[in-house]
Amino acid sequence: MAGGRSGAAGGDAVRGEGAVDEATGGELRTGPGSEVTLRPQSLMLTFLGNFVLGSDVCVYSGSIIEVFGRTGVGEHATRSTLTRMVGRGLLQRRREGRRMYFGLTDRAAAILRDGEHRIWKQGAVNDDWDGTWTLLAFSLPEASQRQRHDLRSQLTWAGFGPLIGGLWIAPGQADVTAITEDTELGPHIRVFRSTADPATDISRMVHETWDLATPSAGYTAFLDRWFAFADGRDASDVDELAVKLRLLTEWLQIVRADPHLPIQHLPADWPAAAAEAVFRRANARVDAASRALAEEVLETLPLRA
Repeated sequence: MAGGRSGAAGGDAVRGEGAVDEATGGELRTGPGSEVTLRPQSLMLTFLGNFVLGSDVCVYSGSIIEVFGRTGVGEHATRSTLTRMVGRGLLQRRREGRRMYFGLTDRAAAILRDGEHRIWKQGAVNDDWDGTWTLLAFSLPEASQRQRHDLRSQLTWAGFGPLIGGLWIAPGQADVTAITEDTELGPHIRVFRSTADPATDISRMVHETWDLATPSAGYTAFLDRWFAFADGRDASDVDELAVKLRLLTEWLQIVRADPHLPIQHLPADWPAAAAEAVFRRANARVDAASRALAEEVLETLPLRA
């Protein structure tokens, strides 16, 4: 088995693609006393990011089913999720005798590396902003509704906000390579790096351009759910592997909804730093034990024979 690692989740990287289990409705409660639900595919991406990414192995479906059973996901939902992810180019199959193994595709690995970066390298607080902005302007024909929707989704995903008309803005040197290299979208966009004039009220612009209520509420709710557990006050027996997967899946969904704006232009009581501290303490409680459990449960083969 490939060793577990404190990697990343893919979260809702591929939105709207959850499998539904007849027994659970495809919903998983996460965190002590939580009302949050997680899609099986989001949980699957977390699992892959932590125990498969970078190891060049594929995992036996039976052991994946066992892991997901620990989180409350039934066999039907797990198998359906694996099948759908193969169909969407996120997983590849390898048959060995009567057993089926699943490994990452390049597309899935890229999604997972992005999640890994957001959790462990970028972090939840943007406290080293250099004062620069990335401006992206686009002009698409009215008939190009699908392309327009795709572009707006990609920009939101990358932390951009709509400044005015077809001009979008993101703090710092936002990576727009995937957008500029898109054969359909690339010819219709222009990208600039700039700084704001001193007369610009940046704090006001931030409040007018981005939805701050959603990430703020996400961080606050996360604090409420995980604070006691992170501080070791929840002494009840837990399955560390299940908790690890739920914790990381939920956290990545929250940080992906946050455009990572400069902390000096956010409200003084912005809860990201406190929530991240709780996340790291909660993760520390279960990390070693979850990796040991994964070593016991997962059966793997080299991805390429």
